[in-house]
Amino acid sequence: MEYDVVIVGGGPSGLSTAIRLKQLAAEKGQEISVCLLEKGSEIGAHILSGAVLEPRTLNELIPDWKEKGAPLNTPAKKDRFLLLTETESIQLPTPPQMHNEGNYIISLGNFCRWLGQQAEEYGVEIYPGFAAAEVLYHADGSVKGVATGNVGTGKDGDEQGEPGIELWAKQTIFAEGCRGSLTKTLFERFKLRDGADPQTYGIGIKELWEVKPELHEAGKITHTAGWPMDQKTYGGSFLYHLENNQVVVGFVVGLDYENPYLSPYEEFQRFKTHPAIKGVFEGGRRLSYGARAISEGGLQSIPKLTFPGGVLVGDTAGFLNVPKIKGTHTAMKSGMLAAEAVFDALANAIEGQAIEAVAYTDKFKQSWLHDELHSVRNIRPAFRWGLWPAMIYSAIDTYLFRGKAPWTLRHKHHDHECLKPKDECAPINYPKPDGVLTFDRLSSVFISNTNHSEDQPPHLKLKDASVPIRINLEKYDAPEQRYCPAGVYEIVGREEGAPRLQINAQNCVHCKTCDIKDPTQNINWVTPEGGGGPNYPNM
Repeated sequence: MEYDVVIVGGGPSGLSTAIRLKQLAAEKGQEISVCLLEKGSEIGAHILSGAVLEPRTLNELIPDWKEKGAPLNTPAKKDRFLLLTETESIQLPTPPQMHNEGNYIISLGNFCRWLGQQAEEYGVEIYPGFAAAEVLYHADGSVKGVATGNVGTGKDGDEQGEPGIELWAKQTIFAEGCRGSLTKTLFERFKLRDGADPQTYGIGIKELWEVKPELHEAGKITHTAGWPMDQKTYGGSFLYHLENNQVVVGFVVGLDYENPYLSPYEEFQRFKTHPAIKGVFEGGRRLSYGARAISEGGLQSIPKLTFPGGVLVGDTAGFLNVPKIKGTHTAMKSGMLAAEAVFDALANAIEGQAIEAVAYTDKFKQSWLHDELHSVRNIRPAFRWGLWPAMIYSAIDTYLFRGKAPWTLRHKHHDHECLKPKDECAPINYPKPDGVLTFDRLSSVFISNTNHSEDQPPHLKLKDASVPIRINLEKYDAPEQRYCPAGVYEIVGREEGAPRLQINAQNCVHCKTCDIKDPTQNINWVTPEGGGGPNYPNM
């Protein structure tokens, strides 16, 4: 199937790119064919975020969004920022980046479903349930398009199955989100990360609750720092009060943590037991659960954005504004800028020559998006000094230099390089879940509606099957058992003296944490069959 543009990923960046392309074509009185692939069973099925939306980009993209019924139902009304100790909470002034006046608490999944409807009304062809599994190339090395994965090949690859579909395009937009499996291959082939700092990541874990009406305050926003994280480990929480007595609670842990015994999932469960937090959920009911990695490196970690035949947009490139704890408006803006550059590049293409939309980079550097990310570039890397030094530095950078300090702090290490050997760290004794406020992983995965066909090739691939026991277990006590928020990785057979790694791929919620944090980089996450994975409602 041939198109002018193929977009991989139905998140806010991919959908914004599609909409803007069609808008430009309508403005110019031209035709442009645009196809969008989404590996989830529907648009929004795999989308996970807090989320508080800053509507700046939406105002630019679809100015009449209110009339068109965009699901922005809960205006932000009240901000709180708490510093937690184990038993106390101290309210601090809310940092200016975290002021939310004019913003909205939303379900990002529902917002993307609405964006998908707008895109289809513009004539974008959307194909949910199709996972792009391979990048296709022309003889000259430029990107030709993508191919979807085979379906029904059997667990051991021994059944014929149905072959995937090749989608060819003059330009392919990669909007895969954090740690895109195809984007990783583009980094290597086109050396897109040369000159950029290493990307650093966090894992965000989230639950959606229905709480008692008397405990609900629509529009209330609370962020915390401190406990249960130690002084060295980057992390924090969010509680957002949506409409309909619903509250989302989440916790983010920086994946540059050092202790192999740390479990982000268990830290999240422990966080909910804090005296300043647990009262919100008294008598409440947990509705949904999910987890997702996020790109936290900011401006200095953004790779080269263009290559012959395609571009990168959204969190696959790393446009998150970490101090704001927002990436939706930035992802959307990157998609709009890419669409404008791609549209012009297609209009000026020379027959037989590969197209590289190099103007995208220039547009980004001249945009408010670049200015916004530049002003906060030093805050996340400052946290390598620890919580208190980072908070002091962040205040100086924000209030004294106003984001214009004459230096740029660098990210120097990859997250997988940061784990210390188990002998240098103390095990962490996490309390058992009570099934009321705190829960085990399998019951959590159940309410994420995660499903994979068990008769398909595993999508979590080991480069060397001996490494999990020979290195990870021996040196780090198998940290994959703890950093995975879905119980995918288990060490079995220890009692018999023959330990082995068991991979429960059917539990995978597609967070990509294993691909990022595995200390030997032995785990490679690739796309499963389209339609597999979580099916997040209202997340």
